[in-house]
Amino acid sequence: MATTLSQVAQKAGVSVSVASRSLNGHAKAYRISDATVSRVKAAADQLGFRPSQTARSLRLQKTGLVGVVVPDLSNPFFASISRSIALSAETEGYSVIVADSREQTDHEIRMLHQLESRQVEALVVCPVGTESGHLQNISERGTPVVLADRTFPNCDLVQVTSDHHSGALKATRLLTAKGHRVIGVLQGLPGTLPNEQRLQGHMTALEEVGVAFDESLVVGDNFTETSGFDSTKTLLMDRPDVSAIFAFSTPNAMGALRAATELGRRVPDDLSIVGFDDCPFADLMNVPLTTVCQDVNRIGQLAADLALTAAAGSNRQKLKKRHSIKTRVIVRNSISPLRNS
Repeated sequence: MATTLSQVAQKAGVSVSVASRSLNGHAKAYRISDATVSRVKAAADQLGFRPSQTARSLRLQKTGLVGVVVPDLSNPFFASISRSIALSAETEGYSVIVADSREQTDHEIRMLHQLESRQVEALVVCPVGTESGHLQNISERGTPVVLADRTFPNCDLVQVTSDHHSGALKATRLLTAKGHRVIGVLQGLPGTLPNEQRLQGHMTALEEVGVAFDESLVVGDNFTETSGFDSTKTLLMDRPDVSAIFAFSTPNAMGALRAATELGRRVPDDLSIVGFDDCPFADLMNVPLTTVCQDVNRIGQLAADLALTAAAGSNRQKLKKRHSIKTRVIVRNSISPLRNS
């Protein structure tokens, strides 16, 4: 049976109210001596007392919970951003519940409803990215919602995202500077803001060197390794003249590397590959991956801070709505100059 506050008070020789105030950090307000606080804490430790979060929630009308929803926890980017959000929230005394929407808007809606039923005090959502109405509705019902990574151009919610256009521009410039002109693109989920902005950045870089955009070189339908693998195999068999690939996610790039190996294309000698997102093991691959690096820690930390600021009672209307985080390119061994055939 769990130890009660009454048992702690009895062992410390104080009233239940003094024990409660000593353990909840309210001792000074009630002029409880340091010696008494130490005695109460020692009694709690000896008895293994753990405060009831449920009772505290009922008393304060606060759950101390933050909900986080991401599209795919198997993607290293979303695993990292979830961790960053959790670490930031935990430093402020909050606990975090993480849910995976499986890249499906209907499942995202179900997960959000479950988190609402748990009375989370705020939500940080990396949405699937094709619909935003349900997210706006949650905010209007009173729960602060901050969007991270995948955001929407015409949405009034607070949003934290990378500068996808600039990152893609730099990645494609890296390839064109090495002489590549027939560049395949492994896109993620079409219609999502990161995908469309990365595609625009790629097109801008091609235009700079006078290369006409070829829509047939854009393949894929998701940010997954499977999409990257299948799309790369199809692309390279249909277009053997492709000399470089720009993958819109690290899983896409991993799929491309596997497909290239199966088709006998050596990276980077026969095929250059640039990814987007970066991950802790990108430089540990057989061919270390050149990639556009997003500042995952900054995105997660800022999104969490904004959500908690709103949860603490700040006027959400006064919070800055758009936050764009700079990217940088990390050059490794997966690219090389175009070989003369």
